[in-house]
Amino acid sequence: MTTQDLRLEGALAEMAALITRLTAAAEGGHETAVPGLVLYRATAPSGMHHGVQNPCVCVIAQGAKRVLLGDEVYRYDRARYLAASMNLPVSGQIVEASPEKPYLSMKLDVTAQEIASLILEAKLPEPTETAPSRGMFVSRIDTELIEAFVRLLRLAESPPDVPALAPVVRREILYRMLKGGEGHRLRHIAASSAHATRIARAIDWLRQNYTRALRVDELAAQANMSTSSFHEHFRAVTAMSPLQFQKQLRLQHARQLLISEALDAATAGHRVGYESASQFSREYSRLFGAPPAADRKRLASAGEVI
Repeated sequence: MTTQDLRLEGALAEMAALITRLTAAAEGGHETAVPGLVLYRATAPSGMHHGVQNPCVCVIAQGAKRVLLGDEVYRYDRARYLAASMNLPVSGQIVEASPEKPYLSMKLDVTAQEIASLILEAKLPEPTETAPSRGMFVSRIDTELIEAFVRLLRLAESPPDVPALAPVVRREILYRMLKGGEGHRLRHIAASSAHATRIARAIDWLRQNYTRALRVDELAAQANMSTSSFHEHFRAVTAMSPLQFQKQLRLQHARQLLISEALDAATAGHRVGYESASQFSREYSRLFGAPPAADRKRLASAGEVI
């Protein structure tokens, strides 16, 4: 092993030890004293979980996970991190975990504002209008980035130091990501004129209005783009069409309603914008692998939380 390899292995080992201590109380997600930093621990592979992934970076110290965006699969582990540059409906599944080697990971939320500020202050190249790219990507980890994450985890064990030092470490993490090979993907969300930013605004509109009938030409006009250009860029960023995107949002919200409010399938489907109960049931089964009633019963018996 080279000196760099030894440094990386040492940093990953310390990260695993820190997450183990900070999540010792229970499996699942754990908020920390560091704003926007959540830790995860699991001792067995999981079923598929569905939700909207906010802009963030996810790093694994031990184990592996796969995330589905549309029909695309993103697998990451201790050698690769996953980042999302905008809100995207995804499905995720832990694929490597055991009691002897638990899945240990961390997620750090990021914002367009802090990226834009860092680009200006660090005098990094400003984003240029290029061909649209996915709003999610996997990139190889490097020693300096992992060591910065380790410093952030150390702060999680020392809450009094968080207000003064956490912002500094966050900036280092984002700086190293922006300087990396996939940094251009993050830079796009900081440029108000970039097509990716217009798509991000359209995504926000869809999230707030997912129950409404969708007219793509009107959404394109809001983004100040032609309908054909909007379709092209939306699919390039999200790996799905606007209608497919809206469908995933509707179905995920319907699933939450089935559990949280104990609604029947027809009512839940109507609540999220479906006029046809049979269409709702078909599309629900296609996404979640079971009809609404059967899926609700399975989740309730397993004690799963959506």
